Amino acid sequence: MSRVEQPSVLIVEDEPAQREVLNYNLEAEGFVVTSAENGDEALILVDEAQPDLIVLDWMLPGVSGIEICRRLKSSSKTRSIPIIMLSARAEEVDRVRGLETGADDYMVKPYSVVELMARIRNQLRRTRPASVGERLEYEDIILDAETHRVTRDSKPLKLGPTEFRLLSTFMEKPGRVWSREQLLDRVWGRDIYVDTRTVDVHIGRLRKALCEHGGSDPVRTVRGAGYALG
Repeated sequence: MSRVEQPSVLIVEDEPAQREVLNYNLEAEGFVVTSAENGDEALILVDEAQPDLIVLDWMLPGVSGIEICRRLKSSSKTRSIPIIMLSARAEEVDRVRGLETGADDYMVKPYSVVELMARIRNQLRRTRPASVGERLEYEDIILDAETHRVTRDSKPLKLGPTEFRLLSTFMEKPGRVWSREQLLDRVWGRDIYVDTRTVDVHIGRLRKALCEHGGSDPVRTVRGAGYALG
């Protein structure tokens, strides 16, 4: 059965016990987890491989969580990454400050891990809906991430696992141009070496499957940049 690559989460937390609990629970839920114990390390990790979501502690040694949030949200490369801020600051003014800095959500310590997981999935429904089993639609194409079925004009399509992941990536953000390197990172994973020409091969297979029952090719080649849906 084809599988949508699980979202990656970066934990930025300086308390080892808190970091370990978060890491354990996120991995148990199937997320790909990396962690940092300070702001400088977090910025390096984000630059190396952008996560799908960041769980960020406010109080960090060195660069604070608020400053990390401000920097990430002020950059066009990282502003779309959801950030859930954790803080022992429970006053309304602190919540407002965190959200106004750019945090997408704010949780006060001590927090419920179950609630945090729910909030993480809620953020990912907005940015990576296929990864949490959502149904995606683009024109006459329907992708059901939970049942791993794809139809076009109500006719079932036969996609291999890689083609399914490619299509789900495209359908999450129609119109966005993905470079070959970005597709390798999202579809094949960060720890697997695959030649960029392999992307072209699988794009060709995806196009063939999408046009199996007729219809125009919805995948657009952007010369010198990559591929996009529509």
